[in-house]
Parts: sequence; structure tokens; C-alpha cells
Amino acid sequence: MLVNCSDMLKKAVSGMYAVGHFNTNNLEWTKAILIACEEKKSPALVGISEGAAKYMGGYKVVVDIVRDLSESLNITVPVSVHLDHGSYDGCLAAIQAGFPSVMFDGSKYPIDENVEKTRALVKLTREKGISLEAEVGAIGGEEDGVIGGGEVADADECARIAELGIDFLAAGIGNIHGKYPENWRGLDFDTLEKIKSRIGDMPLVLHGGTGIPKDMIEQSISLGVAKINVNTECQLAFAEATRKYIEAGKDLEGKGFDPRKLLKPGFEAIIEKVKEKIDLFGTTNCA
Repeated sequence: MLVNCSDMLKKAVSGMYAVGHFNTNNLEWTKAILIACEEKKSPALVGISEGAAKYMGGYKVVVDIVRDLSESLNITVPVSVHLDHGSYDGCLAAIQAGFPSVMFDGSKYPIDENVEKTRALVKLTREKGISLEAEVGAIGGEEDGVIGGGEVADADECARIAELGIDFLAAGIGNIHGKYPENWRGLDFDTLEKIKSRIGDMPLVLHGGTGIPKDMIEQSISLGVAKINVNTECQLAFAEATRKYIEAGKDLEGKGFDPRKLLKPGFEAIIEKVKEKIDLFGTTNCA
């Protein structure tokens, strides 16, 4: 049974840790995330972007894969599947397909339009028992063609969105998707403190979790971040392990070309990377 994210993130706030949101891209990715979370006894939060959902065959396919793998692998920790950076229509489609949690990214809209669309989704998700994440201040980098400049969110605008009754809030504080450049100035903790003072105990979400230094992760958690998104780092680990397998000529040995063998090193690399992040975020044995 899939659960929404509300309880796991409320517990994270009170327990001073952050639940890792790990994006999936296919069956191997999903399986690796679930296995790693089960081994670490951590809540499992499987994220999916609209583009990745389309690649995998649609929202229902994603929900069914996460649910069925959880059952067949005997996963005992809480498992959720969450739409990442969803459009308004994407959220509606994911909800209809059975997603227990969605994110509406209205950061590209003027604040009044963001408020209007978020309010409508609050009403719908509350009726269905689905958790809802909203965003203020575009996250830097690119996510499925949506490009953000690493904006710093306005605390007053964050308060307006939070007051609508969302479950958790993503706020731009200088974080970006993808690799962080060498001249990155780091997270804006002054802004994070201002936002925290305006929204109280509502869980905050830190997108672009790849490569953020440990001290910044720990400070973010101390200021109310209860969910940290990771995608690029798992992709890089998968690519590196797969490259080594092929460059070593393993695909030319016997039936090394078999996809099950070809993808295994990358699959195992994802498991280790997810476990590493779980330890960093403090969710080991928190299920």
C-alpha cells in the first residue's frame, strides 16, 4: 500500500532529519531505491518527473511498478510515489492515476496565479487524502525543459502559499538542479530562516540535493528542511558504473550483453548512492 508523504515529513521535522526523495527513471531505478530504503529502514519516497513518467509509459505504469515491486520485494518501510515539478494538468492526471502525493510547480507564474492554482489543488488533494507540495521561487537549472535561474524565494509569498493548506513547501534559496558550478555561492540561509519564521512547522523541501556539502545539508535540516530531492547524483553513479562495465569489455564476454548483466553495475551503484544519502540525511532506522 502506498502512502502520502504527510506523516513521514511531519516526523522528519520533529526528529530533525530529512527524507530523501529519489527520482526514478525506469524499473531498475525504482527497484534500487526500494531495496536501499528497506536495507536502511528508511521511509521510501520515489519521485517521478512528468518527462520520466512519459518515458516509463504513463502515470499509472509508475504507480503500478512502485506498488507491485513493494509487494514482491516484501518492502516493510512506508512507501510513497510523488510527482516532481508537476504542471497543473500533470497533477490532475497523476491524481487520477492513483498517486498518493503530488507537487505543483507554480513558480513560473505570477504569485497571484500560483496562489489561485495551488488553492484549487489544495481542495482536490484534501478531498482525496493526497499530500501536496507547492513551490515559490524557481529552482535553478533545468528539469524536463523547465529552466529556473536559482531564484531566492520571497518570504511573504511563501507565507501566502503555505496558508492555503499545502502539506510541504519548496522554496528557492539558491539551489539548482544538476551539477553545481564551481562558482556557486551556496545556499541562502538568511532567506531560509525568514521563510521558516513565516510558515512555522510546515516541512520545507530542498530541491537540487546533488552535491550540496554536508554542513549545508545539516544546517538546512536544522531550519526545517524535511525532504531533500536527489536525481542527478544517482544518474551520474549509474552512468559511471555502466561505462566501466563496457570499457572493461564485460559486455563482450559470454552473455555480458544481456541487459540484466549490462545494467547490474549501474543498478548496484544506485543502491549504494541512495544508502549514502540516507545516512547523510539522517533517516537510517527512521521508518
